[in-house]
Amino acid sequence: MASVFLVNGPFVPDFCRTQRWAARTRGRVLRAPDWLAYATAVCERRGHAARLYDFPARGWDQATLGRLCRSERPDWVVLDTTTPSLSTDLESARLAREAGARVILCGPHASALPEETMRSAAGVADAIAVGEYDETVADLVEAADLRAVPGVCLPGPGGDPVRTAPRPLIRDLDRLPFPAWHHLDLLDYFDGTKLYPYLDVVSGRGCPFHCSFCLWPQVMHGHLYRTRRPERVVDEIEHDLGLCPGVRRGGEFFFEDDTFTVRREYAHAIADEILRRRLGIRFSFNARVDADHDLLRHLRAAGGRMAVVGFESADPAILAAVDKRATPEQGRAFCRAARRVGIDVHGCFVLGLPGETRASLRATIDYALSLELGTVQFSAAVPFPGTAYYRDCAARGVLRAHSYDEWLDAGEQGSVVEEPGLARTEIDRQVNAALRRFYFRPGYVLRFLLATRSRADLYRKLRGFRNFLSFLVEDARRRAGGRGAR
Repeated sequence: MASVFLVNGPFVPDFCRTQRWAARTRGRVLRAPDWLAYATAVCERRGHAARLYDFPARGWDQATLGRLCRSERPDWVVLDTTTPSLSTDLESARLAREAGARVILCGPHASALPEETMRSAAGVADAIAVGEYDETVADLVEAADLRAVPGVCLPGPGGDPVRTAPRPLIRDLDRLPFPAWHHLDLLDYFDGTKLYPYLDVVSGRGCPFHCSFCLWPQVMHGHLYRTRRPERVVDEIEHDLGLCPGVRRGGEFFFEDDTFTVRREYAHAIADEILRRRLGIRFSFNARVDADHDLLRHLRAAGGRMAVVGFESADPAILAAVDKRATPEQGRAFCRAARRVGIDVHGCFVLGLPGETRASLRATIDYALSLELGTVQFSAAVPFPGTAYYRDCAARGVLRAHSYDEWLDAGEQGSVVEEPGLARTEIDRQVNAALRRFYFRPGYVLRFLLATRSRADLYRKLRGFRNFLSFLVEDARRRAGGRGAR
């Protein structure tokens, strides 16, 4: 039996590395480390003494990591990696190694660039688990020879990293245990767009669509959509209600599948199972604009509250350029269908994609305001290694970040590309302006508050509003001091 620490590591305060675009978000969203929680559960099921630590949620720094490793002396430390936090992640690996632990790196950055990451690790990493690492981590911990474990990158002779045989995607997701949420305080996690508290549930992995900027299907989980049995999914929901009763009282579940509605008959089956068990829960879910009225109505009957939809842009040419395979007209039709059945819509928009101009920026913001959305998310387009969007930006010479340390601005999410005639600072300004235009409309504020359903809901809204205001204040100070000019 081995002692294994699985670590969502320290970086800047409020850093959310478990979202698709790792950053300190404007709403100070903090998500639970779900993929590490699965790997922790696999290690536990195999009899290892596994512990899951979420440093951002606890407000812990690197000095704490060093002290923890020196005092507890784990055999292995598993560290998630993201592009903007890479230097800090490798420093965390060094601290673990100095304490006597063997180190496994995982996550999107190390999976996208395993050989480069292994070289940068300069001897402090024993292995990189590439892609889906739920079972890879446990296999490495148990292996007499790491070279026998598929799906890893290892230090090689002469300093040249070597890869083992590829590891197939996990086809039978039902063989995985439930995430090891019991290691975390689930009340630490907050997203102003979701009811509080909220908890992720993953019913399927992979996405059959090929949006060029979307990180996880291209780097972590592939384009083959694999699902769990609906009964198993709802078993997990019931299990989680025992861990966090507040989810039933005032919170919700969130289906974190890349696109929960992509296989309609499957989403219908989950709704049927929730209704059959009379759980009385609320949930939100990721959706595409092509979800039909009947499915939305069924999900609403089962407790569906909100659909999270990637509209991205109002410009059909931009949507085509990133292979979105959707149109603005479909977006309008989806919103009408959702309103008819009583499902709220959280709209996601990306500014600065290929072909963006000042005119298309304005059109997208106007489009978002016209859709009668409940909440919105505007983000600057960020190309991450391993994506088609990153390769396109590199080929066109529009990438303005010259090292991974420049992927964020003082920890904040922002643009790292400049399209012809459109500076990255202009993209960032438009993101902030769009959020202010949406959320500071007097009519919107009044409707948002009047729709409050409970004390917990009021807390969620006030905290979310305070978080956004704190970003605006910090951003103004940073720019006044010249640090945000970039």
